[in-house]
Amino acid sequence: MRISQGFHATMTARPGLGDRVVALLLDAPSLSHPDCAVFLVGRSAADPDVVHVTEGWTTPEAHSAFFATAPAQALVAALQPLLDGESQYTDEVPVGGRAF
Repeated sequence: MRISQGFHATMTARPGLGDRVVALLLDAPSLSHPDCAVFLVGRSAADPDVVHVTEGWTTPEAHSAFFATAPAQALVAALQPLLDGESQYTDEVPVGGRAF
């Protein structure tokens, strides 16, 4: 599967809510989406309330179309009250590597 759209997000949970943010992300509807080839969730070693997500999609259009769906919007709505401040997003064009 060729990945042509990717992004990296860093979210900071409200104090003590990092576990809830991680649980929501690990149950994200994009995990089972056929156009999502990479979906990795990680945490800062120094601060468990800082959560990182890396996604890789087959096309920018597939990524945009997915995030317009009701399940994706529900995930975003569920995450918002758990977060402290704005999340940081960086678009990427994947050039190689490996996901387990």
